Amino acid sequence: MRVLLALGGNAMTNAEGRARVEDQQAAAAVAMRAVATLVEEGADVVITHGNGPQVGNLLVKNELAAQVVPPVPLDWCGAQTQATLGFTILNALDNELATRGASREVAAVVTRTLVAADDPGLSRPTKPIGRYLPEVEARRLVEHGETWEDRGEKGWRRVVASPEPLEILDGAAVRTLVDAGFLVVAGGGGGIPTVREGGVLRGVEAVIDKDLGAAVLARTVGADVLVVATDVPHAVLGWGTPRAEPLGEVDVTRMREHLTAGEFASGSMGPKVEAVCRFVEQGGRHAVITELDQIVDAVAGRAGTRVVPAPSPRP
Repeated sequence: MRVLLALGGNAMTNAEGRARVEDQQAAAAVAMRAVATLVEEGADVVITHGNGPQVGNLLVKNELAAQVVPPVPLDWCGAQTQATLGFTILNALDNELATRGASREVAAVVTRTLVAADDPGLSRPTKPIGRYLPEVEARRLVEHGETWEDRGEKGWRRVVASPEPLEILDGAAVRTLVDAGFLVVAGGGGGIPTVREGGVLRGVEAVIDKDLGAAVLARTVGADVLVVATDVPHAVLGWGTPRAEPLGEVDVTRMREHLTAGEFASGSMGPKVEAVCRFVEQGGRHAVITELDQIVDAVAGRAGTRVVPAPSPRP
């Protein structure tokens, strides 16, 4: 079985959301215990990850150091965090395998994702990134051309362009490594958004949704199962209301009906549900949304919200 595991960016921080070096190393160690168990059970595992807190930290550094060094654009931030998190995850995975007396080759690929140059998402910011700020601080950044939105009690948050992922440009390299038996980390943060214009490739100032990127990567590597690891055990209908209902197994047709009905927030659970629906609709065996410590059971179909193909119509 080949598993694509999508780790949320917050899975690489501590419980309070801190992203110090030691916090990220500790979080990676926890996640890789589950990966090592899957490997022991005979699975091929490809890992992708979010990078929101990490990119957020780089953006803060941009803001503080703008008068000293030129700010780094978002595509560069994505590349830097892919490499740093890839290195962190590989060390944690190698160490965990070694404690179990196991040995597998591992690799991380800094990965570009193709988006359309005319994608409307490039001109309409919708993707929340970085830290929450008080209104007075956010408005200062709005004056510098950034787009910020009021997010209620938590404060204001920056939103950026989020184009649709079309293709993993480095997919052949990732697939070759996986087929050769490597455990691969790829497509971090949805991939570095890249456009092709006149035969020339260039990065663009945007962020691709990690979960939608994971669905494309899963298709590229021929994954049987997609697991989206987040901070809740299930997707929930009626979230935050008296009618809240955790979802167990549900076929993809019904799941897409819930999505269309607006049951899942666009900035959080919505992209995860869209990603698992796309994966199953495109031939995946099943996809699961669950929390980090349920990954092994999720692959086996024993935990989380499990999305399966729609039943075949009766003759």
